[in-house]
Amino acid sequence: MIQLSNQIKSPIDIVYLWVNGKDDEWRAKREKHARDLAAVDTASVAIFGNVEGRYRDNDELRFSLRALEKFFPQHGHIYIVTDGQVPDWFQASNHITLVDHHQLIPHSALPTFDSGNIESYIHHIPGLSERYFYLNDDVFFGAPVCLDDWFYEDGFYVSWSDEPEVEGSQLQLESTSLENASRLSKEWLQSKVDQSSSNKAPMARSPDFDYQHTPRTFSHSPRPMLKSVLLEIERDAPELFEQVRSTVFRTWNKPTIVSDFVLRWALAHGFAKTIDHSHLYIATGDVLQTQTLQQLQSLFGRLHFFCINDTTDDAHDGDPRLKAVRETLNALLPMPSRCELEFKDGAMHRMQTQFSNE
Repeated sequence: MIQLSNQIKSPIDIVYLWVNGKDDEWRAKREKHARDLAAVDTASVAIFGNVEGRYRDNDELRFSLRALEKFFPQHGHIYIVTDGQVPDWFQASNHITLVDHHQLIPHSALPTFDSGNIESYIHHIPGLSERYFYLNDDVFFGAPVCLDDWFYEDGFYVSWSDEPEVEGSQLQLESTSLENASRLSKEWLQSKVDQSSSNKAPMARSPDFDYQHTPRTFSHSPRPMLKSVLLEIERDAPELFEQVRSTVFRTWNKPTIVSDFVLRWALAHGFAKTIDHSHLYIATGDVLQTQTLQQLQSLFGRLHFFCINDTTDDAHDGDPRLKAVRETLNALLPMPSRCELEFKDGAMHRMQTQFSNE
């Protein structure tokens, strides 16, 4: 049974980013811009910033939508932000909208292949509800959603990852973009604390603004968001939005807005609180992938969320590691969602897919 907060009556919309990295036209565009960038700048792309696993479609979105329907059927409208692409299984309906990059991002700033750039615009989706969840397509709800675990009256909850603490304050070329994002957020927010102290003036809407840096990254989770808070942050830190919106591929020296800065800003201003969500992170390239997939099967239904991050950058389509992920997800989530062509006549039917023949 889905638990709904007595205080949250308005719809909670859902926003996904999705890309089909196998699409020939899209791949040609990506390769062209990678060559163009390499001709003038060989050092800005972040580690893992332009690798196959970042763009590969292993049917994660299809299964994330199934998990959404299973564990949070009372969700609001679904928006899928894409670069003019449509999943081959997609079923159009009045409860889901495909949003093309050109509808959100200025034409002069396109194309971009950096999800950090794209996600900085999603709070401008026309008609988006005040409260919404933003998910990458490799993130899944893993248990019935209780909204009180994600939102409170004036804010939302965030959770830390299980990764080691981020060491040092200096940006590092060999660090991941999220590690450097932690350092960049600290630099900006600490400067505001220092400025506020010297001016004896309150910050923004929160006179109690006081930033205490936590040298950790945030979990790969569904991101509960408040549109009004995103709009305020964009007004407060326009230079950071300008920086991230200048990228073609993810860079190591630009901020990560939604996955780091927004969360720290909201914590500092009292619009967010930390919570210990039960979760599982799976890296497909990890030697322990088999064990973690087995762990997922045993914990499924008791996890607030889980993430299956495609780190098999050397994989081909038939790679057994990718196949194992699809088979596991199909076993856990066999019922098509309303977003799939297999949903007919108002009833769910088990989908006869290639998985049964593999």
